[in-house]
Amino acid sequence: MAQIADIIKYEGDNSTFIWKHPCEDFNTTTQLIVHESQEAIFFLNGQALDLFGPGRHTLETQNIPLLRRLINIPTDGKTAFHCEVYFINKTEQMAIRWGTDSKVQYIEPTYKFPLSIGASGEMSLSVDDSRKLLIKLVGTERVLDRQQLTVYFRSILMTKVKTYIAQTMRVNAINIFEIDEQLESFSADICTRLTPDFLDYGVQLKRFYITTIVKPDGDPQYEKFKELHFRQYADITEAKLQQQTGVIHAQTEAQKVVIDSQAQATKRMQEGYTYQQERGFDVAQDAAKNEAAGQFSNMGIGLGMMAGVGGTVGGMVGGVVSDAFAGMGNAQPQTVTAKFCDQCGAELTPDATFCDECGAPQVPSDTCIKCGFKFIKPGKFCPKCGAKREG
Repeated sequence: MAQIADIIKYEGDNSTFIWKHPCEDFNTTTQLIVHESQEAIFFLNGQALDLFGPGRHTLETQNIPLLRRLINIPTDGKTAFHCEVYFINKTEQMAIRWGTDSKVQYIEPTYKFPLSIGASGEMSLSVDDSRKLLIKLVGTERVLDRQQLTVYFRSILMTKVKTYIAQTMRVNAINIFEIDEQLESFSADICTRLTPDFLDYGVQLKRFYITTIVKPDGDPQYEKFKELHFRQYADITEAKLQQQTGVIHAQTEAQKVVIDSQAQATKRMQEGYTYQQERGFDVAQDAAKNEAAGQFSNMGIGLGMMAGVGGTVGGMVGGVVSDAFAGMGNAQPQTVTAKFCDQCGAELTPDATFCDECGAPQVPSDTCIKCGFKFIKPGKFCPKCGAKREG
């Protein structure tokens, strides 16, 4: 008994783009089952009639089971209503390998020597227009898989990829030893250039990657320039490192000086003396060590006595030293006139009321900081307002 209807469904694998069902010339009312991510095209008498999406569909073929023998007598038992079904896989198929079939010839822009390089990578494709792909590329083939599709597009790939790499490296003067840094931008640009060519055949180029640039490793000329390039890079890196180390060292020393100065200033404030007074002590010590030290002793003025004079050693030391040197035969008298800022320790300009370095106001040591009375002799308190004298 003749089969009344057939059931046609996809029986290929997921690496296939187009697959033709082996059942042909099936009866009318045959059931067509199309899965998700698929499409099916029904051909009748060589024409692509209907495009079916996911679901179950009933096909009208004009092949009536009970009348087929009678109808087909004039054609020697063969049906005059030839029909067939093609299934199209619409999923995005990834990790499709590609590679240049020959090397790209160009002149390296930095060192000006000829080079031969190749490229390889991966791409992902999907069917954009089922009818266009089937009619323009597949024809009467029963299967179109990933390998066959790559072969069809090989000439387009090779022409566009090799031309782009050679032109881009020349125009942008990209060094062969730094080309791996450009792979992402190369991939995006080439994908943009190839997309219209693939769409012309109903295929969508979803992603395109250059993963490897094949360099002429082992070539003596290439290896010589490679060594030269990386030696220069190493020298530049070392020089930068030494420069950075020197800057860090200088900054550290400067920070150390600032910290020491701040610590010394804090110490003076806590102990109740100024930078000017501290210098007065230093002058007295130096004077005690020189040849006039004996005359200081004869006058009964020792370092201990000088250190305790009225708390204003800085102002008194100058007078004492002047008087001492005045009685020293041919010795020339020396007067200590230098004054220093209580705030930062910088040497002051004579009669300055503000510090040249930090701008802090300066009050003479012989003047009351509260009422401005000018002292005429040492003491601990101001005779006019009673304020405690500084220093």
